[in-house]
Amino acid sequence: MEITLKLFATLTDYLPTNRVDNAVRLQIKEGSTVQQIIDQFHLPEKLTHLVLVNGVYVDPADRASKVLTPDDVLAIWPPIAGG
Repeated sequence: MEITLKLFATLTDYLPTNRVDNAVRLQIKEGSTVQQIIDQFHLPEKLTHLVLVNGVYVDPADRASKVLTPDDVLAIWPPIAGG
């Protein structure tokens, strides 16, 4: 099945070169979880601050059990500081 992974700010460095801007379409196994995708891309836990699936927040405690479905959009932001 296919999903879209979007990484923002410094996390874009973790995307493969075939990306379009900050997004990539991924072929994943049915039953894959948010945490499995985070692990697949070696995203450091401290940099996966805000995680959304189709615009809905996924709490860190729920990432290992949140199963992705076809055409989901998984978006991840690092902590962002401003002034």
